[in-house]
Amino acid sequence: MVICFELNEGALRRTERESAEVLLFSNPDSDERELLRERYKVDEHALASALDPDEVSRIEFHPDNLFLIWKRPQNYSGGSNLVFEVSSCGLLFSPDRLLVIATDDSQLSGLGARRPLHTPLDVLLDLLLNNIHHYLGHLKVIKLVARELQQQFNASMSNRHLMQMFSLSESLIYYINALHSNGAVLTRLRNHGEKEHFSPQTLGLIDDLIIENNQCYKQAEIYSNVFSGLIDARGNLMNNSMNNLLRKLTLINVVFLPLNLIASIGGMSEFSMMTAGTPWWVAYPLFLLAMALGAAGMVLGLRRIARGGDKAG
Repeated sequence: MVICFELNEGALRRTERESAEVLLFSNPDSDERELLRERYKVDEHALASALDPDEVSRIEFHPDNLFLIWKRPQNYSGGSNLVFEVSSCGLLFSPDRLLVIATDDSQLSGLGARRPLHTPLDVLLDLLLNNIHHYLGHLKVIKLVARELQQQFNASMSNRHLMQMFSLSESLIYYINALHSNGAVLTRLRNHGEKEHFSPQTLGLIDDLIIENNQCYKQAEIYSNVFSGLIDARGNLMNNSMNNLLRKLTLINVVFLPLNLIASIGGMSEFSMMTAGTPWWVAYPLFLLAMALGAAGMVLGLRRIARGGDKAG
């Protein structure tokens, strides 16, 4: 689907005019892909890269335009999996036109709220700034979700909450990689702006983008490190809880073992039959003595095996 936007009175307005300054190609079909190749000279590799969620951010300089691959966060819809995804979009910029190639039509929503848009370059920079703020918003949500998961984990010690924390940690890794590659694109765009003599206001805005992207990157990195430590701590806490539970069960078994032993000895009808000619106060002590000797032999054997293992190690 192709959506056209024109710049009118500092705002981005939807129009039916195909010669508009801003065009959004949302999940283009075969005919729209052919239009991109024939009219706007977007080759097949660039088009595939713009729609590939695993593509790394980059910027390509051409005589008449710039082509950017930009990593952006996908809209989070909630759910139990708690996974925050990133995707790619392609931006073909020339002084009189901006083409946006994306998998959905939400890329241009909310533009123009911070400052007026008069040129395609204004739209490009505002789009990049909007994506960075989108990352920051997701990081705040991740922080709130992490706190809630910690409380639920402390209350129930459930593996499900631990797996959800793993999902959040994995999402932060994706965010860190995306923000790092986006920062390289912004740096190259800043150098290109100096060569092309962009206005001081435009260069200052690009500098602000670089600073905000770096701050977002550092914040995501800090959250990732904190999450790694929390996951390790929660895993150790779960292991300690399991060890304490096993210790309590072992103590219960130790308490009941002598009772089971007495009950077993008292119920040995075969032993009583075999020792019918011997007084019980002689047969049973001898049997207990034999059990004690057997236990002592087993202990000695286990100790020798353990010493042999230590020497071999």
